[in-house]
Amino acid sequence: MAKIAVVGATSNMGREILSVLSENNIDAQNIYAVEMKAPLGTMVSYGEDDDLDVFNLDDFNFSKADIALFACSAEIAKKYLPKVHQIGIKIIDCSGATSADNEVPMIVAGLNDAQIKEAKKNIVSIPMPLVTQLLKPLSKVNDKYHITRLIINGYLSTSLHSREAMDELFAQTRKIYMNTGLVDDEEIFKKQIAFNVLPQVGEFIGEETKDEWQINAEVKKVFGGNMKVHANLAYVAAFIGAGLYVNAEVLEDVDVDDVRSLIKQTEGVVVFDKQLDGGYVSLNDIQGENEIYVSRLRQDLSSQNGFSFWCVADNLRADSAQNAYRVMRLMLQ
Repeated sequence: MAKIAVVGATSNMGREILSVLSENNIDAQNIYAVEMKAPLGTMVSYGEDDDLDVFNLDDFNFSKADIALFACSAEIAKKYLPKVHQIGIKIIDCSGATSADNEVPMIVAGLNDAQIKEAKKNIVSIPMPLVTQLLKPLSKVNDKYHITRLIINGYLSTSLHSREAMDELFAQTRKIYMNTGLVDDEEIFKKQIAFNVLPQVGEFIGEETKDEWQINAEVKKVFGGNMKVHANLAYVAAFIGAGLYVNAEVLEDVDVDDVRSLIKQTEGVVVFDKQLDGGYVSLNDIQGENEIYVSRLRQDLSSQNGFSFWCVADNLRADSAQNAYRVMRLMLQ
């Protein structure tokens, strides 16, 4: 059995990857949990019955592993990926550090698996969670109708930022209910996140933020072509999940019923779309779920060849950990 190193094992994404590995019956003896500056004695849960020792990233010998999954920050990955690459093991970059590298294919499992063969450096990357959530429902639609333009409005939970961001939301909410002031309690976000919506995800690079730019770049890298992409992202006061409202324009006349049929045929995507109160899927419905859920699918009457839909997913699980696991299986075949 392959030996698997998970770098960033105590991060939100790292813990979810460990959970998915455990659920797929990967023996704990085949897993190395690795973390930056992990104090001696640090442990992380693996499934219901096991705990893993967490190795310090600076000291860990990656030659013991067959494949490494980088679920840490992009800054840490950029520093350590070259060192691990020299050892010759396979690498899956979940951090975004290699997303702009033309020699590193970006894979959404089940969508563009064949591109793994183009991994000249033995490294593949997976997209940011929102891009996986966006592209899976659209994959078969794009094959048939050729998408020319996408407008994405994303409403993201604090887990997309970090565990510390989730803690800040919890602490602020608790203080508001206890009628306690929030002075000096805005460390992760620059404004109050509890009971609020913040239209900034990532630092600004010009008029857009880094994450808005990254969606544009990663969509084009996976789908190819000359597609136009515009993303608007905001953090909402939620702990887990991401919701996307998507407007798509295609090259030719589009039948929304055919779009619905194509999305239903896509593995890992569920259409739950009823024109009645509550006949859609919300963030609270999808925590711990492996699938991406699509609702509110309709014709976009403001566009000649357009349609729109709402989709939600557990960003840590359906959009990230499951994709990383499936890509790992493809690389190890």
